[in-house]
Amino acid sequence: MIIANILAIAQKELQSYFASPLYYVILAIFWLISGLFFVEILLGAQGIIQQVAISEQSGIPTDDIDVAYVFLNSFFSILGSLCLFVLPILSMGLYSEERKRGTLELLATSPITNWVVALGKLVGVVIFFSVAILPLLLYEAIAFSAADPAFPVAVPLLAHFGLILFAAAILSLGMFISSLTDSTILAAVMTFAIILLLWIVDSLANNFQGWFGEALKEISLLESYNNLIQGVINTNDIILLFSYVVLGVFLSAQSIEILRFNRQ
Repeated sequence: MIIANILAIAQKELQSYFASPLYYVILAIFWLISGLFFVEILLGAQGIIQQVAISEQSGIPTDDIDVAYVFLNSFFSILGSLCLFVLPILSMGLYSEERKRGTLELLATSPITNWVVALGKLVGVVIFFSVAILPLLLYEAIAFSAADPAFPVAVPLLAHFGLILFAAAILSLGMFISSLTDSTILAAVMTFAIILLLWIVDSLANNFQGWFGEALKEISLLESYNNLIQGVINTNDIILLFSYVVLGVFLSAQSIEILRFNRQ
């Protein structure tokens, strides 16, 4: 029953995304920009293939350069940066639209628990994001099919898993921010600010010595994401990203619980 409710809410969220022209525009812009970076990183004047060709012409050994691996890391680093702008827009309306339409009170007092509602909304938006990055697999399949020796399929699949998990962590936090306001714009701006802080915390950690610097590194989203897109499976990274997902769902559920309490 709980799973059915989560899936029903996720389906409702998905329908709302695919019914909105705004999100088609977001998808189109995301595909366009990611496609341009894909071509530029691989085939551009300063692209990897061109750089390898110049090195070979200069007599510089290039045997140690794994073009496919370097390209994958560069491309997914760019995708991670694009997420800073796309994900706040995807999460901004998860609860704030409910507040604006006056349906949040109904949701808060419904028999369905707040955890189930939050999980259903998160599953819906994560599926929508996964659909958004699906065409990228086609680009990559074409590019990596030309790699010699063959590039292991597991590496790009792990990179996609890392990107989706990274997105789920951010969307979960964005969902909590969305539960605090009826302004979608404010929710998007606040989510962007929090993501930016978590994004640069790794750089900030280098400015501090001792336990505080180490603690900042432990909460760095960027380091965990970079490890996954480089094909490094570290349990700590996966646990950290899942922890952000759970934290966002927990805070969202508690936020609606407080609303329910105040209405009683």
